[in-house]
Amino acid sequence: MKKDLGKIPAVFPMPVLMIATYDEEGTVNVMNAAWGMISDYTQIALFLASEHKTTENIRKMKAFTVSIADRDHVTEADYFGMVSGNDVKDKFERSHLHAVKSNYCNAPVIEEFPVVIECELAEEIDVANMYAIVGNILNVQAEESVLNEKNKVDPQKLNALIFDQFQAGYYTVGEKVGQAWTSGKALTEEE
Repeated sequence: MKKDLGKIPAVFPMPVLMIATYDEEGTVNVMNAAWGMISDYTQIALFLASEHKTTENIRKMKAFTVSIADRDHVTEADYFGMVSGNDVKDKFERSHLHAVKSNYCNAPVIEEFPVVIECELAEEIDVANMYAIVGNILNVQAEESVLNEKNKVDPQKLNALIFDQFQAGYYTVGEKVGQAWTSGKALTEEE
């Protein structure tokens, strides 16, 4: 029997995305964002509050990167979600991570995170019930250690963090249990 839980953000899993930007002085800022997703083959959408330092930086610099947080950096990833760049000016330096400038956009690439998506601002959506940043994906970088023999990211090697909105926990991606566009074929044969 199901029990009513009320109005809660009940989507699981959610990504743990590290959104990195520069401000006008070239200072690196990184925030933890769970409410983001691929919105097209060449675009990513981030549902951020408009008052975030990261949002302000994206508006000014027209660029950002999105990294997938991993198990090895859960402490830093959580820190980036706890502290605002509006309040702590040396937020990134306190993490002891390292950044280099993207070759594709005016945004930092955090060296320690294994996968990064380099983006330019495509659109800012600000309507009554939604605020979103949409970015054009210019490039994706991945550490060789998380690639399979076909140079595809292997989720089991990535150890990507996922966010649990039910209990505010972090988990890692588990075992592969099926193959997209293949596992359901048996049911199509019944038609």
